[in-house]
Amino acid sequence: MELIVNLIVQGIQMALVVALAPLLVGLVRKVKARLTRRRGASLVQPYRDIARLMRKEVVLAENASWLFRVVPYMVFAATWVAAALVPTFATGLQFSWTADLIAIVALLGSARFFLALAGMDVGTSFGGIGSSREMMIATMAEPAMLLTVFSVALVAGSTQLSTVSHFMASPEVGLRVSLGLALVALIIVAIAENARIPVDNPATHLELTMVHEAMVLEYSGRHLAMIEIAAALKLLLYISLIACVFFPWGIATESDSLGAYAVGALAYFAKLGAGGVALAVFETSIAKMRVFRVPDFLGVALMLALLGTLLLFVSRSL
Repeated sequence: MELIVNLIVQGIQMALVVALAPLLVGLVRKVKARLTRRRGASLVQPYRDIARLMRKEVVLAENASWLFRVVPYMVFAATWVAAALVPTFATGLQFSWTADLIAIVALLGSARFFLALAGMDVGTSFGGIGSSREMMIATMAEPAMLLTVFSVALVAGSTQLSTVSHFMASPEVGLRVSLGLALVALIIVAIAENARIPVDNPATHLELTMVHEAMVLEYSGRHLAMIEIAAALKLLLYISLIACVFFPWGIATESDSLGAYAVGALAYFAKLGAGGVALAVFETSIAKMRVFRVPDFLGVALMLALLGTLLLFVSRSL
């Protein structure tokens, strides 16, 4: 009976992340519209867009290979698994032993790799440009992400997210310079990985500046819907990861009651809302940078994460 309950709770978390991801995107768009004195679309507009794409016919290029058809489902599956592994409203769930930070980085890297391959598969110039830019960003973002993981692991003594969340919620952590540097580095990586301003503008279709959009220009119908859901899941994943590691307040544990799970869910909704509003405010207040300045932007994250790791090697109390 206990196993069935644990599986149900785990299934609720997996369904929760995929259900809330489009709503988070809608919230960011709505807040950005209101900040620029526009009415904006409804919060549920991303759900309507995905439903409309699901009903449309898939149009494929004549020279598209089997990889082009399979990649949207692979990207969605890898991103969904990674997002579902991050503790949201509770830790210590049935599959929490697989929620390792390095495994999550590997899942996101594999999704990026196959999406870049799909961008080059048809042979269009825009797809090649988008894939090359995506790989350029990845060469700086992944090392910064891994150094951030090492900083957190040196403090918590583990890369398992439930263990990290428990330790970060304990009073013995205190204020640490290394964790502050790791947080800033992770935020920069999250902005770059999700193709948000100032790295990329998700609302534009200008070919010379696109990164993520350029890789998926040839997709349509349900394939494009899968990629859109995966992109929304990736945004939710990073906000959930920041909340789980650096703001683990309110997260229930496996031994708590249903009331604690409800409180954890409410706390998670509040964190998602705060993260979405903060992202919208940041994107509204800053301009997009040139593509060739992106390595400098990510270089800051790399150096901050490296400095945080070095500080922990010098003194574990920093």
